[in-house]
Amino acid sequence: MDGNFTHFTHDIRHPMSSSEPALVPMKTRDRILQTSLQLFNEYGEPRITTNHIADELDISPGNLYYHFRNKDDIIWLLFEQFERRMGAVLQVPKRRVPDMEDMWLYLHLVFENIWEYRFFYRDLDNLLSRNKKLRTHFRRILGRKVSTAATICKGLIEAGVMDASSEDIAALSRNIAVIATYWLNFQRISAPVAGQSNESDHLAMGVYQVLSLVAPFLQGEARELLRQISREYLS
Repeated sequence: MDGNFTHFTHDIRHPMSSSEPALVPMKTRDRILQTSLQLFNEYGEPRITTNHIADELDISPGNLYYHFRNKDDIIWLLFEQFERRMGAVLQVPKRRVPDMEDMWLYLHLVFENIWEYRFFYRDLDNLLSRNKKLRTHFRRILGRKVSTAATICKGLIEAGVMDASSEDIAALSRNIAVIATYWLNFQRISAPVAGQSNESDHLAMGVYQVLSLVAPFLQGEARELLRQISREYLS
């Protein structure tokens, strides 16, 4: 179990052995998306223009516009990637009752995806206020976060390891979604010096923060398991 969120993707630059097949060159369209995501995450979407992206890729602006009409098109394609990944993460077990490991995995993967597409969350209000389509789809993701958390909690109650009323579950599920959505901004604002906040570590703390909300409702071995999981995020 790893609470470190600094390595989410495979490093494609790792040396290959002679028996491994050669990497297929990435298409220009995919390179534009990858580079845009990196720049948006590092500097913030409002500070990056299509010219910045073209310069980083060492291509002409015309080449970029051949693939994307404008920056909003790039943002939408990145959001579609994010939405697909979150859709997979927000699935719950269908043939068994969810358990504490499901709660941990759900939280870990949600925060992991938030980190990889963190510019959406850092500039959330700005992005959603200017794009109605994006706002509608993001609202669906919020709804899925709440419903998945509620389903897992109900599974824990059914398994006899959680004691909570329907009102408790509704409030807890909403609180989980709120923390997951605004944790990055909370930690950035809370940093003693602007720009010196280690956000990858703070995301691990975000998982811990949510687990601490769940803890009072757990019983017996489930509470001890939660303590063990929480220690991983505090270490």
